Amino acid sequence: MNFSDSMLRIGVPSKGRLSELATELLLQAGLSFRRQERALFARVSGLSADITFLRTDDIPTLCAEGAIDLGITGSDSVAEAQAAVDVRMKLGVGRCKLAVCVPLHGKIQSASDLDGKRVATSFPRTTERYLDKHSAKVHLVGLNGSVEIMISLGVADAIVDLVETGSTLAANQLRILDIIGEYETVLIQSPRCRDQVTADRIVRRLEGVVIARDYSLLEYNIPRAKLAIAEAITPGFTSPTVNSLEDPNWCAVRAMVKRKEVITIMEQLEQIGATAILEFSINNCRLDQSPGG
Repeated sequence: MNFSDSMLRIGVPSKGRLSELATELLLQAGLSFRRQERALFARVSGLSADITFLRTDDIPTLCAEGAIDLGITGSDSVAEAQAAVDVRMKLGVGRCKLAVCVPLHGKIQSASDLDGKRVATSFPRTTERYLDKHSAKVHLVGLNGSVEIMISLGVADAIVDLVETGSTLAANQLRILDIIGEYETVLIQSPRCRDQVTADRIVRRLEGVVIARDYSLLEYNIPRAKLAIAEAITPGFTSPTVNSLEDPNWCAVRAMVKRKEVITIMEQLEQIGATAILEFSINNCRLDQSPGG
């Protein structure tokens, strides 16, 4: 398969966890495609778009150069590449921190203590900018992987690496000295986008998926005398849906709530007399981006 000059080109990581997350998001947003084994390209069914599978770190540069129009990558890769791209949206997955890490029981207590030391990292540009701010001149060891073991191997006195849970640091007897930045998976766009209409359409589809993941739908019955209190607890995205029940003293309420607040809200509703409180998942949605509540 060859690229068409008229098709929108979307860059997706070719392997790893980020590849899985990106593929899942695109499919859930209705971008239907099938990747043949080891294939570098795939055509999106029903849209004027092609998918190309690339190294995550290359996506920002290729997007800035106009080789692809949209790309899914980590904001850490965008920062490291210093790529001139537009971040169309944060995708709500792949959150991590770029941290300066040092031996657990070492003498390094501040960034200035790194002066004259050896620092290993896969993010040399970002690391250099950070060290310049702290007037620390170091011997920088650039690597593509396994950065966390470089101190144990005697290659470095400190490392700069992505941290998610911290379990890898504990296993290697390391601690975080400082956080350089917090990053997540983002959708980026080239300043030379060849099909802005299709790009906007894809962005809107992805927004529906990402927003839906942050919300749940709650349904419950409430005495009509307590409705105002219930509405204050569940104001909904704009306002809740209220329906009358056969018993005129009761009504049914349906409202979107933040998924992370569901348990607390259910407890609050129960305390004011709500019954039959049910939570439903939202797979996709289209919402006004200026919610009223």
